[in-house]
Amino acid sequence: MKQPEVPEQPGSDPHSRRGRPPEPIGEEVGVAHRTWLEPVRNRLVASGLTLDELVSRSGYSKTRLSELLRGKGYYPGWEITYSVVKALDLPPWPLRRLWTAAAREADKNQVWIENRIRAVQPLGPEQPPVAHLGFTQTMRRPYTAYARAFLQSEDRAQRAVGETFDILWLTWDVALSGPDTPRHAWQMLRSRVMSRAVRQDGHPDLRQAAFATVAQAGIADLGERKSRIDTMAEFFDAIARLPQDQMDVIVLRHLCGVGPDAVPGIVGLTPAMTHTLDHHARGALTGLYLHTDGTDGTDGTDGTDSAETAAATPTTGTLE
Repeated sequence: MKQPEVPEQPGSDPHSRRGRPPEPIGEEVGVAHRTWLEPVRNRLVASGLTLDELVSRSGYSKTRLSELLRGKGYYPGWEITYSVVKALDLPPWPLRRLWTAAAREADKNQVWIENRIRAVQPLGPEQPPVAHLGFTQTMRRPYTAYARAFLQSEDRAQRAVGETFDILWLTWDVALSGPDTPRHAWQMLRSRVMSRAVRQDGHPDLRQAAFATVAQAGIADLGERKSRIDTMAEFFDAIARLPQDQMDVIVLRHLCGVGPDAVPGIVGLTPAMTHTLDHHARGALTGLYLHTDGTDGTDGTDGTDSAETAAATPTTGTLE
C-alpha cells in the first residue's frame, strides 16, 4: 500500500521534509490499544505529514488528534480513528478489528462499539494483498497449533493468531522490505502468544499440556495417572525453559505434529539451523527427564525412550 503523498513546498528538499514525531504514548495505555496505535503512529512518521496536515485531511482538531496519537483521555471512537486511518491510507479492515478488541479492553460495551462502527460508512469487502492472503492461508494451522499449546484454549489461540495477521497486514510493506518475511511474522506471533501465556518463574507455563496427553489418558488407575501427569508436567516445564528458538522447534515438531520439512518455513530459519536446534533441545530434555524420572541407564538404555513417552500428545505421539 502506497504512502500518502505530501505536496512539496517550493524550493524545499522533499527527502528532508518530515513532520515532528508525536509525543510518546501514555504509560496507562493498554496492550490492545497500543497494538493498533503504534502502527498508526509509525505510518504518520513515515508519511512525513505534519499534525496540521493531518488535521486538514481528517477534519478533526489538533487537540483531539494529539490525544488520539498519545492514547490520552477517553478511548477514541471509530469515527475519528477511521478519519486518521483514511488520511494515512492504512487498510481499515484489520485496524477496525484491532480497534474493537482494544475497545473491549477499555470496558466499552457491545452497544457502544456497534454504534461507533455504524457512524462510519460501511467498509465493503476486505481486500488484503494477495501475498498476505496466501501467507495467512499457509500459516494459519501451524500458528494456531503453536498458540493453542501455550494458551490451552481454541478461542484464545485464534484471537492471538488473528491479531498477528491483522498487525502483519497493517505493516505488510515493512514486512516485505525486510530480509525475511516468515521470520518477521513468526517473531510477531510469538510475542502475541507470550503476552497472553500464563508465566511461571519468568517462563511460559506449559504444564497444563500434560493433561491433554494420550499417555496419561489411557491409564485407568487414578494414582498412576496422577504420577504420570506430575512427571509429564515437569517435563513440559523443562521444554518451556529452553532457549526460545529451541522451544519453538520442539513445540512445533513434537507437541503440534508439524513435519520436519515444514518447520523451517514456519519459523523463518534454515533447515540446517532448525535441525541443530531440535538436536540440542532433545539432548537437553533427555538429560533433564533422566534427572527428574530417576532413570540412570542401568537397564541398558540411555533413557531416550522414557523421554519420548513423556512428551506424547494427541497430535504427535513422541519425540522422534
